[in-house]
Amino acid sequence: MALQVTVWNENVHEREEPSVAERYPDGIHGAVADALDERGFETRTATLDEDEHGLTEPVLAETDVLVWWSHCANGEVSDAVASRVVDRVHEGMGFVPLHSGKNSKPFKRLMGTTCNIKYRHGGETERVWVADPGHPIADGLPESFEIPATEMYGEPYDVPEPDRTVFISWFEGGEVFRSGLCYRRGRGRIFAFRPGHEEYPIFYQDEVQQVIGNAVEWAAPTEGSDAVWGEVEPANREG
Repeated sequence: MALQVTVWNENVHEREEPSVAERYPDGIHGAVADALDERGFETRTATLDEDEHGLTEPVLAETDVLVWWSHCANGEVSDAVASRVVDRVHEGMGFVPLHSGKNSKPFKRLMGTTCNIKYRHGGETERVWVADPGHPIADGLPESFEIPATEMYGEPYDVPEPDRTVFISWFEGGEVFRSGLCYRRGRGRIFAFRPGHEEYPIFYQDEVQQVIGNAVEWAAPTEGSDAVWGEVEPANREG
């Protein structure tokens, strides 16, 4: 059975900025979902203006991996929905925040830090280097790839030490950034991927689509063993 992927997007820039709407006529969520569809995943989309932001309990219960793009409306996500997402990650749902999804309520709660960075607009070239070539998220990628124009993110990046750093980016202004980070929270796997600024057609780029597809496969739930919580009787008894 194909993995069930929900692609969430606040869908604000596309409605308010003609240039973004022209670039992503079906929304950023549509572009990402289409690319995942082509790779054999079962996808659905959800946006901020839907009831419960489209992330109802039944939707999340059926979601193996949640891909999340957000930027200017992070604060508009309800605390209840953010908590619901965090709970599902702890239960085993994969979570892949893209670009400014690092500032989303779910990601910041899962990290427990500010997730602050330095940044600069201006359309600089980004070179994404594969720092962990043995990691499954790097499958099928060259040693590095170039994003012709993007927003710069720079270190320091206020997140906990990751389990693995898959990508490191260099920008023509001289900054570097840990642009592909893996975490585990509870049963859930998280992969935070930096590229994806709305002013540029980054989500149509083959390498970026490859990374997101690989990340969905990696972040998918695993069986594991049953967890027992709360007060218990001794495991060993005499007699």
